[in-house]
Amino acid sequence: MLAIRLEKELEQELDLLVKARGSNRSSVVREALVRYLEDNEDLELAKQALAETGGSKPLSELRKALGLDD
Repeated sequence: MLAIRLEKELEQELDLLVKARGSNRSSVVREALVRYLEDNEDLELAKQALAETGGSKPLSELRKALGLDD
C-alpha cells in the first residue's frame, strides 16, 4: 500500500478526472503511474539505442538500408 499527499489544487483536478471517468482515485493514479514508468523505460531504451548506434543517419541512408529505395 502507498499513501501520498497532494496539494489541494492537484487533489481537486484528480477528483474532477475521477468524476468525469466514473472511476476512483486509486485507478486513475495507478494508470498514471504505469504510463509514467513505461515512458521512462522507453526513454532509457531510446538513450541506450542512440548511444549504441552513435547517433542518427540521414533519411535517405536509412531508407536504403531498409531496402525502401532502389
